[in-house]
Amino acid sequence: MATRPLIRRLCVIGVGLIGGSLARALRERGEVGEIVGSGRNEENLRAAVRLGVVDRYDVDPARAVIGADVVVVAVPLGAIEPVLRAIVPHLASGAVVTDVGSAKGSVVADVGRIYGHIPPNFVPGHPIAGTEKSGVDASFSTLFQKRRVILTPLAETAASAHQLIKRMWELAGAEVIDMGVRHHDAVLAATSHLPHMLAYTLVDTLARLDDRAEIFRYAAGGFRDFTRIASSDPCMWHDICVANREQLLEMIALFGADLERLAAAIRNDDRAAILDTFQRAKRARDNLYLD
Repeated sequence: MATRPLIRRLCVIGVGLIGGSLARALRERGEVGEIVGSGRNEENLRAAVRLGVVDRYDVDPARAVIGADVVVVAVPLGAIEPVLRAIVPHLASGAVVTDVGSAKGSVVADVGRIYGHIPPNFVPGHPIAGTEKSGVDASFSTLFQKRRVILTPLAETAASAHQLIKRMWELAGAEVIDMGVRHHDAVLAATSHLPHMLAYTLVDTLARLDDRAEIFRYAAGGFRDFTRIASSDPCMWHDICVANREQLLEMIALFGADLERLAAAIRNDDRAAILDTFQRAKRARDNLYLD
């Protein structure tokens, strides 16, 4: 006798790298019945059907969510509020809604404005996984293997909804961690959002130099490694920058002050301060577990 899958009907709104990879992972595990995709790019949705990532699609998210047990909103942060406004009246009773946004405070605020309260079947989430590529063609079933997913359940969140989404991500191969909304946004501002801002700004600065062609021609591995994330989707990162502005500005100010101290040490030929900064950073980096 076949066992019942965890999710009878899954609706993924935004069938790109994250949404597509989650769908692939759950399908491979046999933990989903039907997968319905939705999004603005119909060509991408047709590709999702052709690749077997979704069974069918509807460009109208309000129609796509009908009858779904779980809805995963995997669109850029700036698009979450209009998507939620469109789907809320059409959700099945008891349907659990989650998202994958990189800033949780803005998403929770969006939900509060739409519902007038925080519904028990809403579970904010954020998979700490990805590449610089986007679109369903870039998705793969093992994206979340040995990666972390942060859930930020609220006081109003039903335990059953929380456990369902936790189990969904675990079946995709992820380690699931619970965290407060504000703490999540502070941590991600430091570890993800700030590095992306630095990569984008460095490439933009060098690209505007008169001899930029020669500079990029002689760029070494360190430059390529550091700036790889500047190839990420600019619209997505624009939304993240705006959504988490307060926490991000705090980190930019902190980093700016430290960079100015290094500049002053270089300017004043303070070799001890320069070496101390580099040694302290090396010790910290060597003690991190990032792989």
